[in-house]
Amino acid sequence: MASIQIRRYRDADVEAVKEIFTMGMSEHVPSSFMHLLKQPPTQMVLMCVFCALITSSKSFLLPILAVTLLLAGARQFVVHVFNRYIDTSLEKDLNDINGTYMEKKDSCFWVAEVEDRVVGIVACLPHEKTPACLELKRMSVLRSHRGMGIAKTLCQTVAGFTRDRGYAAVILYTSVVQTDAQKLYEHMGFEKIREFVVPEIAAKIINFTLIEYRLDLQKDGKSD
Repeated sequence: MASIQIRRYRDADVEAVKEIFTMGMSEHVPSSFMHLLKQPPTQMVLMCVFCALITSSKSFLLPILAVTLLLAGARQFVVHVFNRYIDTSLEKDLNDINGTYMEKKDSCFWVAEVEDRVVGIVACLPHEKTPACLELKRMSVLRSHRGMGIAKTLCQTVAGFTRDRGYAAVILYTSVVQTDAQKLYEHMGFEKIREFVVPEIAAKIINFTLIEYRLDLQKDGKSD
């Protein structure tokens, strides 16, 4: 089995990091689309359109075509939402990893290497609303290298970093459709705190739900 090396980010990693993040997020489009189709409002709209057209046209062809077009449009909207999130994330921090993570106190960005190839990423920084905690961000591993324990090792790296700096816990957010990630976090001792719909209008339309997880490391908050 190839050895896994976890190390801090270097400038030469930037393109690999962006590729891994973009590919990882894009993989969630199909499951998010299925999540949208399971929502009662979506099913109600499709059913109403189908029934209205079949009643007025006396034909199956028109309603089937209309529902097919609606489904294609819905999937394209999901793609748009994810592409927008990817672009925002790249602009917000992944285009300046040094400024966002490496040069700031109690923040860091790591990559996982296998045979000199960057195959996984993770980062952390102080949580905006909970100063006693660090937030785990940008976790992603190439599909070709999953099942090797890389994601678990990256999580442990963040937990160790957090503990060494005296923070009380690690907080992270993952989407409701990322079931494999949820299993990993819960296996590692993260507790589910809450579920909530992202407040942006586009996210509300597709009922894009996030789950907040927390891993408590010590009873006390951040020490001086």
